[in-house]
Amino acid sequence: MKLIQSLAASVLFVALLVLTYAVHIRFFRVDVVFYAALGDAVIAAAATALFLMTSLFRRLGGFEKWLLFVIWLLAGYAAAISVPTVIDRSLSFYILEKLQQRGGGIRQDAFAQVFTQEYVKEHRLVDVRLTEQLASGTIDIRDGCVQLTPKGERLAHFSRYFRAHWLPHQRLLMGQYADDLTDPFRHSEAITDYRCQARPEVPANRADGAAGSGG
Repeated sequence: MKLIQSLAASVLFVALLVLTYAVHIRFFRVDVVFYAALGDAVIAAAATALFLMTSLFRRLGGFEKWLLFVIWLLAGYAAAISVPTVIDRSLSFYILEKLQQRGGGIRQDAFAQVFTQEYVKEHRLVDVRLTEQLASGTIDIRDGCVQLTPKGERLAHFSRYFRAHWLPHQRLLMGQYADDLTDPFRHSEAITDYRCQARPEVPANRADGAAGSGG
């Protein structure tokens, strides 16, 4: 009986999760798809937990109800990443959709052009990714300059370290094994013309002198 009640509550959670997500994306504004889906999972899990408090699930103990709630949160997190977020961000899905759009086939030597001239424009890639990072608090945009926040700096250090030491050093890339992606910047050209112009800092003694002369 406990198993049946647990399964029934879990089915209810899935139904509420789908309903909450559908209502959210159709009738409310969404800043970041992943955060929206994650919030929907929390709402669905909390709503289902309220049903567990009714007499219909009286056979379940307090610890069992808490365990179910945690499982639902983890399942909602997995669903948020695996479905809407992957479809929204995945380059792999874009390749499949683009192949379908172009009649089922595209020349291999044209994919660089497809990515740079079509993918970025069609998916508003720059706007979407900058919006996500702004919402995450990892960047700040001031006077047209995109800058790392301290949080973004820490995440960048972590990702560079993980990429260099914990990603495969022999990864299959178009028929050959290579470690190119452990340091993708190793072959980058030294381009500096798009860097933000640093504002000259006024020396402290000069600033003090200017303040004193103003008095």
